Amino acid sequence: MNFESRKYVLIAAVLFIAVVFIIRLFWIQVVDDKWKATAANMAERKITDYPARGFIYDRKERLLVANTPVYDLMAVPREVEPFDTAAFAILVGVPEEDLRQRLKEAAAYSRYKPSIIEKQIPADQFAAISVHLHKYPGFYGQSRTLRTYPPHTAAHLLGYLSEVDARKVEQDPYYKAGDVIGVGGLEQYYEPVLRGRRGVRYVLVDVHNNIKGSFKEGIYDTLAVEGKDLYTGIDLDLQRLGEQLMVNKKGSIVALDPRTGEVLCLVSSPTYDPELLVGRVRNTNYGILQRDPIKPLFDRALQAQYPPGSIFKIVQSLIALDEGVITPNTGFPCNKSLVGCHNHPYAGTIEQAIQYSCNPYYYQVFDRVVERKLDTRSRFRDAALGLAEWEERMHSFGLGEKPRMDLPSLKGGNIPGPAYYDRKYGKERWAFSTIYSVSIGQGEVLTVPIQMANLAAIFANKGWYYDPHVVRAVGHPDSVQARYSEKHVVNVAPHWFDHIQEGMRRVVHEPGGTARSARIDGITICGKTGTAENPHGQDHAVFICFAPMENPQIAMAVYVENSGFGGTWAAPIASLLIEQYLTDTIKRPELMKRMLEADLIAAEKNYVKPKKKPRRR
Repeated sequence: MNFESRKYVLIAAVLFIAVVFIIRLFWIQVVDDKWKATAANMAERKITDYPARGFIYDRKERLLVANTPVYDLMAVPREVEPFDTAAFAILVGVPEEDLRQRLKEAAAYSRYKPSIIEKQIPADQFAAISVHLHKYPGFYGQSRTLRTYPPHTAAHLLGYLSEVDARKVEQDPYYKAGDVIGVGGLEQYYEPVLRGRRGVRYVLVDVHNNIKGSFKEGIYDTLAVEGKDLYTGIDLDLQRLGEQLMVNKKGSIVALDPRTGEVLCLVSSPTYDPELLVGRVRNTNYGILQRDPIKPLFDRALQAQYPPGSIFKIVQSLIALDEGVITPNTGFPCNKSLVGCHNHPYAGTIEQAIQYSCNPYYYQVFDRVVERKLDTRSRFRDAALGLAEWEERMHSFGLGEKPRMDLPSLKGGNIPGPAYYDRKYGKERWAFSTIYSVSIGQGEVLTVPIQMANLAAIFANKGWYYDPHVVRAVGHPDSVQARYSEKHVVNVAPHWFDHIQEGMRRVVHEPGGTARSARIDGITICGKTGTAENPHGQDHAVFICFAPMENPQIAMAVYVENSGFGGTWAAPIASLLIEQYLTDTIKRPELMKRMLEADLIAAEKNYVKPKKKPRRR
């Protein structure tokens, strides 16, 4: 057969096939009513399967965060038929005008793609709605889960969920409009782990919104992958007690296990019930909390930067001992012409200086640390050299640096070095007499409560620590996170810690100690009080401690704003928490009652700060 003949055969074959297809399509679309009815009554729908978000547990595997089912009411504009909007608005529980506006916006977005008409309808409410949806073509429910907080505690620590904004959708292709994302706390830090991975199903539905089967046997479907669970070091009983003791008080509590760096409790007060930021009431409640003048949304444990006050003296002691500018038996008179102080016996040793918390003692100690005659040509250059070495040692304690822990929005405080004072006063224009307030934890020194608690852990361990962390395992309780197993050693010889621990023991257990209110029968507590000056009101109280002295199992920092001396409120609160953690009971009901009933926020409003006489340098 020649080329011309083959060409006509090929053309004939193509025409024959085309005619067959045309006849078949004519038969389906015009002649056969069955196919017309099926096409009219079926539609393809894309359904997003949202995975269950990972649970969060405490150290005894008690639930801190779980999930509860909710539904989004969806609409496909091209499938929506004329309906009674007033009746439907009443059924769904939204104003009719809002319903009309949302439908209008959905149609403007796409007539073919589903849009959310009402979000996060609780399961019991949606059950009442769903039985009527067959009357309203184009509307259907899409399931997802919301968080629930069975203990109603640890709001700042856990965080909450919120709808993603347009910026996040633009930055991360995983998220789509209407998705939720973790905000604050563990929800934000572990978002990729907790959220899992969404799945997609394509189904066929009839005009009554009934699913008739999968589209093309599910070849385009993807399975949802559930989020992983988090296992924390939090002790739920300790967390609850800490929040109770801080009611009507501003401040924070951070407790660590010094042996591991695990956070046992983290309290920021005032706090709020995390259930307030769940579901359709979230936006309303968030606005109320945000406008509250006592700032319940502010995480004081991680973000508040305070002068450390006298707790700073135990670090000053170590550095001075290690640099050789004092010995354990160095004594200084309590010369109040240098800096103000309370009345107490003469501090003839470093242990007594810590016990009595003598301000003039540490004034003179810091003077020796800073101006060490390293450069005899200039007092200013000498001060810069001494302070530079001091600054380096302070950083080894984790001070002046943002903590490397598994929570977002951390602050790092401030440890002022030569560069800081050069910017503030000018190079070679400052010396010890300019910065002497740093000696007692005032002036430009700032710390965050989580750093204070870690400081207590360092003294418990005699010179080392693990980075504080909340989550010890991800996915399974035995899958411990290796990244928190690196031991950090401070830049001070370990044998000096024996003297500091003894001084801290005396603070609690010996006459003249500033935290005698923290004593517990049968438990040796080592602690240090602090009173941080507050220019706007009553001074802030701080207490750091660890216990038992012989085998430390808990290290803690308690900071109570506008409450005066550290031994009055901060030390007793810490003592009750130690007793609960180590003995699982409280045997001092009168102290417990006094701490629970104290309203320091109300007292703050009536406080008038007395005028102080200027201090001589």
